[in-house]
Amino acid sequence: MMTELQQPGYLHILLNHLPIVGTGAGLLGLVVGLFLRSRPALIPALAILVLAGVSAWPVNVTGHDAYRPLMKIADDPGSDWLDEHAERAARTSWIFYAMAGVAAAAVAAPVRWPRSAIPLAVVAGAFALVGLAAGAYIAQAGGLIRHVEFRVPGQPAP
Repeated sequence: MMTELQQPGYLHILLNHLPIVGTGAGLLGLVVGLFLRSRPALIPALAILVLAGVSAWPVNVTGHDAYRPLMKIADDPGSDWLDEHAERAARTSWIFYAMAGVAAAAVAAPVRWPRSAIPLAVVAGAFALVGLAAGAYIAQAGGLIRHVEFRVPGQPAP
């Protein structure tokens, strides 16, 4: 077990669900909190969005570290999908960081400006929706690296 934890590819596979699943869970809690118009219900949902957004950083680091070892064992279409996966992550990871920042602001700002709670929570929710889409976009290419069963026959690699 300890040997696997020293492999960046293994760590990447363990961590890569955090930004996506965390964003989905935080968004669900946010919707409930907004529906109830309950600040105590919004705070944990926003905290989950902060953690989900920040978790994109170790996912990026471990993914970057896993690139070369994985490139050595991937087939030709898999290596093309690996490049696409890395490019998608580089282009869209900022969304998770922005989501974390907006969610953190939505926790902190209403302490001083109470009327900002709902608008900031709505903005955080919008970032969470975009984050979910970005996560699915990145993950789709990631799944095609090693899972040949997910590849569409006759579809060229990117």
